[in-house]
Amino acid sequence: MLTRIAKVAHRWPKFVLIAAFLALIAAGVFGAPVASKLSSGGYDDPNSQSHRASQLLRDHFDRGAIDIVFEVIAPAGADSAAARTRGLEVEDTLKKSPYSRQVTSYWSAPAGANASLKSKDGTIGLVVAEIEGTDSTAPHRGRELAETIPETRDGVTVRAGGSAMLYEQINSQSEKDLLKAEMITIPLTALVLLWVFGSLSAAALPLIVGMFAIVGTTAILRGLTMVTDVSIFAMNLTTVMGLALAIDYALFIVNRYREELSTGRDSEQALIRTVNTAGRTVLYSALTVALSLAAMAVFPMYFLRSFAYAGVAVVVLASAAAIIVAPACMTLLRRRLMTGRHSRKGRIVLEKTFWYRVSRGVMRRPATVAVLITAAFLAVGTPFLHLNLGYPDDRVLPTSHTARVVGDDLRTKFDTSPAKEVTIVLPDTRGLNDEQLSTYAAELSKVHGVDLVTAPMGSFHDGTPVGPPIGQTGAADDVAYLTVATSFDPFSAAGEDNLTALHAVKAPTETLFTGMAQWNEDNVDGIVSRLPLALGLIAGATFIVLFLFTGSVVLPIKALLMNLLSLTATFGAMVWIFQDGHLGAFGSATTGSLVANMPVLMFCIAFGISMDYEVFLLSRIREQWLSSGKTAADNERAVAIGLAHTGRIVTAAALIMAIVFSGLIFAEVSMMKLFAVGMVLAVLADATLIRGLLVPAFMKLAGRANWWAPWPLNRLHARFGLTDELPADDHEKELVKV
Repeated sequence: MLTRIAKVAHRWPKFVLIAAFLALIAAGVFGAPVASKLSSGGYDDPNSQSHRASQLLRDHFDRGAIDIVFEVIAPAGADSAAARTRGLEVEDTLKKSPYSRQVTSYWSAPAGANASLKSKDGTIGLVVAEIEGTDSTAPHRGRELAETIPETRDGVTVRAGGSAMLYEQINSQSEKDLLKAEMITIPLTALVLLWVFGSLSAAALPLIVGMFAIVGTTAILRGLTMVTDVSIFAMNLTTVMGLALAIDYALFIVNRYREELSTGRDSEQALIRTVNTAGRTVLYSALTVALSLAAMAVFPMYFLRSFAYAGVAVVVLASAAAIIVAPACMTLLRRRLMTGRHSRKGRIVLEKTFWYRVSRGVMRRPATVAVLITAAFLAVGTPFLHLNLGYPDDRVLPTSHTARVVGDDLRTKFDTSPAKEVTIVLPDTRGLNDEQLSTYAAELSKVHGVDLVTAPMGSFHDGTPVGPPIGQTGAADDVAYLTVATSFDPFSAAGEDNLTALHAVKAPTETLFTGMAQWNEDNVDGIVSRLPLALGLIAGATFIVLFLFTGSVVLPIKALLMNLLSLTATFGAMVWIFQDGHLGAFGSATTGSLVANMPVLMFCIAFGISMDYEVFLLSRIREQWLSSGKTAADNERAVAIGLAHTGRIVTAAALIMAIVFSGLIFAEVSMMKLFAVGMVLAVLADATLIRGLLVPAFMKLAGRANWWAPWPLNRLHARFGLTDELPADDHEKELVKV
């Protein structure tokens, strides 16, 4: 198959490029409006109790939709005439909207129920409502409502916040962040590519491959939005991964093609050998990366599943473009690819290269190097031991966004607020009497930090009835709910303890909790509970692919352990910076936790990229090993030659990939900043310390055992594995089958 692809690309390059260009235009036209179709939510576990409780509230009480909160700020006080007028105007605007539900305000709520809607200093009153729709449609509706309300008039300021505005502002800011990242990284990437490749024509190849991968993936994402929800952040992954993988694959293929041309082969022979060696390596690499990213599909949140969709699509398209489009381009640009400093160097003496000398130096003292590098990684990874996972709230945005400002005010200027409430749904109240429900509400009100419990039969404070039901409560269709007003930030440790205490109160029947505190706990649990399955799938799939690639069971295990070591150090650094607040958290708000889905996302992507580099390195080591006498000395030389061939390529690819990811460090959405810093550290550490130092040390210590597998697996590999690699010194034989 690969031989046929190479021959078609060589004989009809213009036809291949014209067909690819037409496909690119079609994909671009179809995928162009994708950004407007993507969603900014996707953090919910649809199987969690908070989700089920919210569904019951929607079905029976027309409650539980996405909230929106308006602050009405008056220096003269919330009870002033100007504040009252503005507050009631906002409330009236919301009530007239067909999408607003459960509208209430400080000025219209019953006496006693409105205390939580006024700030401690008396200058802010709240108007709260729920916006009907999903997390795809409700944020847009919330923004449209907010835009109809003047921000400042008669000395009174109105600011919009709540979940609806949070999602909308994350969505719009992510689009701006992506554009900013592209404006920063693409010019820098082009300059580095020009330096690495040595000619303008060669440097353009990765950008061409990346363009096909990115545009094609946007078309696929647009198609997916027609059948399922897809996160807006999938676009960020599409751009950075499409460009990064395109550079990796194109760099590897172009470098091999230059090597083959430098041996004296004609263009067609060089292209066939390139596609059958480097092209096959790209396919194996793409398979490992795609399997790592596909593991995110096991999580229940469509935020993470979206990355699986986008990741697999961009990997498949990048690898396809690298073995179809790139060879056609190389055929047309053959003479230009060998211009510049590459034409003057002639054939490189591998023994004089930097990475050959480094590997030889490492293998003279392999145990010392292995111990020192491992100890350093473990030391950096130590903060990972106190990792605390949480879920994103408005603090992922900078203070220039109203959702963040309103959120900060609700946390600091209000004793209690709608964001601090816990709602308890009783899905089946048949057989319950009023006394049982009242007793349960009274016991809940005794929990430390609870200000008021509102039940259908009355309101309770500190175990004592304080009057008729005030605030939000209800009973209908044998379903009831209670509202628990607390004084704790739902994302804080105190909020978690308070929620645990509320759960500990004995209920007269089944209960389902919802609210921000329960939502946070449920969705973190939704990730943690699926994590073993995802990790098992990644490890199992990677082991199988690397075994089929190498015929060894030792090398796949080595690769898995080294990747885990590298990622442990990366996560330790992320905890130290973004959870503990060192280095100013790169300008992000420190909440005492890491956004729960970011470590999962970082692990899957960084693991896949690490395997990408691993396959590149092992392909050349294995190629040299197969052509040798297979002694311990041959193993050592194979490692040195393999690193000499790929060290510069992997280092250059990692540098460029780090530049691509670094564009998101300037993102205003802090969880993308965390992701970018983590990926830059992971990529650079893996390409240098792991591939350049730890791999040679391990392979020297293991010797011939690197290539060992039990005889049943040897037979399996002989039948299904990669057995037809061309020897490194065979200049005549052409590969005729894959």
